Amino acid sequence: MLLKESAVLVMATVCAVAAGGGVMALGARSLAHADAQIPTAGEGRVAKAADGHFWARADVDGADVRFLVDTGASVVMLTPADAERLGVDPKELRYTRPVATAAGDQRGAAVMLDHVAIAGARVDHVEAMVIPKGLPASLLGMSYLGRLSSFKATPQSLVLDR
Repeated sequence: MLLKESAVLVMATVCAVAAGGGVMALGARSLAHADAQIPTAGEGRVAKAADGHFWARADVDGADVRFLVDTGASVVMLTPADAERLGVDPKELRYTRPVATAAGDQRGAAVMLDHVAIAGARVDHVEAMVIPKGLPASLLGMSYLGRLSSFKATPQSLVLDR
């Protein structure tokens, strides 16, 4: 799939997460590294990429995960590869939650992330879903963004207020 098609697929993702189903809590890990982006005055910034999207590097439970920022995603969405990097075996998860994506309807597995920190903007206990197929990148959705004091997109960056 071409990068442009992948970006369109991901940005078009609309997540409808139904109630019910179990949530697997990911084990808490200590912060393994400091975020490379320096926050200023209680805010973090994510520079706009050359492709026009906001790609954020996050500390997720001590692991580095690259996300495409997607305000149309109800929750943080993880690819199976990123879930594995967080210590979760995607084959052991129960995919019981209905999810509507641009790739079609499917079922996701609910997980709880201990923390997600981007450029100093940390949110604890973030709901996420592991999507078994169709996501070319993990998505930073509203279960993280909606818990910030505010966030705004400027022509140069995404500003995250804790």
